[in-house]
Amino acid sequence: MDISEVAKRSGVPASTLRFYEEKGLIRSLGRQGIRRQFSASVLEQLALISLGRSAGFSLDEIKQMSGGKGEPEIDRQMLSDKADELDASIRKLTAMRDGLRHAAVCSAPSHMQCPTFRRLLGLAAAGVIGKDSKRPQISRNKPV
Repeated sequence: MDISEVAKRSGVPASTLRFYEEKGLIRSLGRQGIRRQFSASVLEQLALISLGRSAGFSLDEIKQMSGGKGEPEIDRQMLSDKADELDASIRKLTAMRDGLRHAAVCSAPSHMQCPTFRRLLGLAAAGVIGKDSKRPQISRNKPV
């Protein structure tokens, strides 16, 4: 299948396909005229690249997992480490969401007078929010 067909079927632009080939993530079979030709298995390889990117893996990490024989060689520890990173991101985003929801309904006359908002500001100033950290506890039961 030629590069335009791969781009059409995968939704990946031809320029990205050429870049992936340059990086060694996919291989063309050669050329027919000026168009690169790919086997049908490239669609599965592109799906794996997409899945890896969605999980936050770099292209270099995905290349490591691609394997040289057409079969993925996925390092299970790398998967576990990425899952831990995702857990940390989820905690951070959950804390931010909870803080925004609290700020939206806080009954304090000003956000600067809200203890919860002030605690979040302190965490942000200390660099705790924005790093992989434990979720700050936001109590909804304390009076504001």
